Amino acid sequence: MASPDKVAAVAELVDEFRESNGAVLTEYRGLTVKQLQELRRALGEHARYAVAKNTLTKLAAQQADIEFPEELLTGPTAIAFITGDVVEAAKGLRDFAKENKTLVIKGGFLDGKVLQPDEIKKLADLESREVLLAKLAGGMKASIAGAAGLFNAPLAQAARLLAALQAKAEADPSVLAPAIGTAAPVAAE
Repeated sequence: MASPDKVAAVAELVDEFRESNGAVLTEYRGLTVKQLQELRRALGEHARYAVAKNTLTKLAAQQADIEFPEELLTGPTAIAFITGDVVEAAKGLRDFAKENKTLVIKGGFLDGKVLQPDEIKKLADLESREVLLAKLAGGMKASIAGAAGLFNAPLAQAARLLAALQAKAEADPSVLAPAIGTAAPVAAE
């Protein structure tokens, strides 16, 4: 029979898995308490880093309908639960792992899909959500401005044509004379 502490720990992990956009499993062996605090700061404000027992993590993942490969749950495991920008947290993990070789990124999941360590590193290479949204907005603004210019072009061309015709008529009033009410003579054949 499971102890109440273990049942509560599993329930907490289940909630974390269900409320997270993704999670990254790491091996933290050899990191000091100070380094773990630095890692938590590097992950950003929308991620929570927690040390968890593998057996409890496995039970919680099963209850949350997440299937991890067995190799992810070997050795000392800590989990970065990500509720916000996944790219920001992946960058924090990647950068911290570069400086601290003892941190090993084992893998994780994102929106129910299992991720390998190299896929997490690819996520870290992406630009942040805010930058991507800004680029998208800039591209959309440019497209709209181009469309507005395209729709405005015929009107501007017609206005220039009328202005040229007016200038020509002021210089030579006979240009408009046939169009004012007299029919042009029909050429005899």
